[in-house]
Amino acid sequence: MSVAVELRHISKRFPGVIANKDVSLSVETGSVHALVGENGAGKSTVMKILYGMQRPDSGEILVNGEEVHFKNPNDAIAASIGMVHQHFMLADNFTVLENIILGSEPTHGVTIDFKAARKKIVEMADQYGLEIDPDVLVEELGVGQRQRVEILKVLYRGARILIFDEPTAVLVPQEVDDLFTALKGLRSQGMAIIFISHKLDEVLRVADDVTVVRQGSTVAEVKSKDVTARQLAELMVGSELPQPTTHGVTRRDHITLSLSNVTIPTATGGRDLISDICFDLHAGEVIGIAGVEGNGQAELVEAILGLRDYTGSISFNGESIDRASVADRHDLGIGFIPEDRQRQGLMMNSPLWENRILGHQRGKPVMRGFLLDKKSTIADTKRIMHEFDVRAPGPETLAAALSGGNQQKFIVGREMSKAPALLVASHPTRGVDVGAQGAIWEELRRAREKGMAIVLISADLEELIGMSDRLLVMLRGVITAEIDPAQTSPEQLGSAMTGAA
Repeated sequence: MSVAVELRHISKRFPGVIANKDVSLSVETGSVHALVGENGAGKSTVMKILYGMQRPDSGEILVNGEEVHFKNPNDAIAASIGMVHQHFMLADNFTVLENIILGSEPTHGVTIDFKAARKKIVEMADQYGLEIDPDVLVEELGVGQRQRVEILKVLYRGARILIFDEPTAVLVPQEVDDLFTALKGLRSQGMAIIFISHKLDEVLRVADDVTVVRQGSTVAEVKSKDVTARQLAELMVGSELPQPTTHGVTRRDHITLSLSNVTIPTATGGRDLISDICFDLHAGEVIGIAGVEGNGQAELVEAILGLRDYTGSISFNGESIDRASVADRHDLGIGFIPEDRQRQGLMMNSPLWENRILGHQRGKPVMRGFLLDKKSTIADTKRIMHEFDVRAPGPETLAAALSGGNQQKFIVGREMSKAPALLVASHPTRGVDVGAQGAIWEELRRAREKGMAIVLISADLEELIGMSDRLLVMLRGVITAEIDPAQTSPEQLGSAMTGAA
């Protein structure tokens, strides 16, 4: 097979950070090439360079044997490179067809030629096994179908080299199977596919070749058939693959959180966002909330935190908190690890010590009386960095300069600092590497053993099954099943989540 794209000795520096140092990568046509490494290892930077979002300080990029220089993503697209982003970039109130052609509309005279666009999309969908109705609104699609739209978007623009950034992060097992079937179809059509993932079992399942990067440099390139997940983990982080497991029963008699008939109606009078949610959560217990994204999990979290109005009642440590504000609930002992660390958990352009203040600005160590205690805040930021292995030069480092895994560990450390009685953990390990994943799981295990009650929301079904004492399945805003984690599998849980069980 010929080489579709080759990166030679790519290096890229940012102030105080070497993102890439002599990274090389060669991807053949008709193959799936996985790129793995810890957060901060340089994967994202090198892919941004390949896609024209950043320019390398040194090194070469060759596409089909010809050296190229990209100033922006349009240059990369013109060279037949496309990227399917982890976070979908779709307009919900547009149809599938409108989303796919947006920015590349075919014209007939002065009007958009929708007939030609529809014909091309239907033919592509059939050719690559990505069947979808071009006239349905995106807001009516499930997560797996939305991903198909993203793939068709890049194919519509003529991509032959496809970059997939954490494509399975939000998919249930059946949708992962569908994606891998599609990837195999694309591969058979001669596409070159770069697959970025932290899920090493999936990497070995779908990839032909694997390149491992560590601390900004290429450390290995192997055939997937020649390695195990454990060996890949050791190449990435120098240790064995961590497992999401808990040990023993730590549940106490005390009920920390109780929800009774909690309902959030829609403003339009349609189906409730969540309806009649009832459960008790004991101290030292982890309840896992399983569901395809968009089935009420986010609204449930917002109700518990006080971010949404609801009917019904919520009690915390035996007392109603229905009238308590978000800040009051936090002060009572409710901690929160947000789903989107960059939008909900951090001020990206502020230093870490200022981020330490977020949500904790009403007491020690942040405040001394009515005044900010900067010295104490900086000292406590250093403590968090040390105890939770947050790798950064110091408290003055901007949050934006940290890798995703280190950002997440900092948030976990900040929220654990007050030892809350209840922790709402929303996708706590999404988009982090195996090293950070293992560290976060260990912190959750320790907290559970000490009596913390934890609500765990995750799209990683192995994480849900391994870390939870009980599983509640949400579908269309309703709890449809309670499942014993010890008696289920990811496939069975995925079926329950989609209503197929």
